Amino acid sequence: MASIFEKINTLISANMHAMVDRALETNSVAVMDEYIRQAERDLKELEESTAQVGGTVRTLKRKYEEFAGSAEKLDRDIDTLILKGKDDLAGAAQSELNSKQQLAQEYYEQWQSQEKQYQTMLDMRMKLEGRLTTIRQEREHLRSLIELAEAKKITNKTIKSLDKLASNTDKDI
Repeated sequence: MASIFEKINTLISANMHAMVDRALETNSVAVMDEYIRQAERDLKELEESTAQVGGTVRTLKRKYEEFAGSAEKLDRDIDTLILKGKDDLAGAAQSELNSKQQLAQEYYEQWQSQEKQYQTMLDMRMKLEGRLTTIRQEREHLRSLIELAEAKKITNKTIKSLDKLASNTDKDI
């Protein structure tokens, strides 16, 4: 089954292609401009979501490091207690160590999972930025084609007018 990010990527890609196709079919720069604005909004939302996930990644990493460091210190303290013959205190500290190690492991797994999602979102952002650049270039190309078509119409109209004028002049002579 596809992940949520793969689905979002497919949705973005499909929408971008559909937008470009419709704009090209209607030969409308205004339509392309609207699609560009939509893509820019999508990009902004993706950037905001990416920033939130990035913050979560940093928080999870920090918590993992805190608990892992605390567990390491407690493990050394337990060793010291055992060497001093304080087995009852060492036993009590062992359950606290187990709890901290478990929490550190959970934070590690969450951190790694969120890190993967964060990297996927960064990749999606790069792809969306690339597609947005492509659409902007296609918009400029479309605008040029429309201007060329308008120029051809004017040229054809001028040629017909000159032909008409030439044929009228020939009749007068």
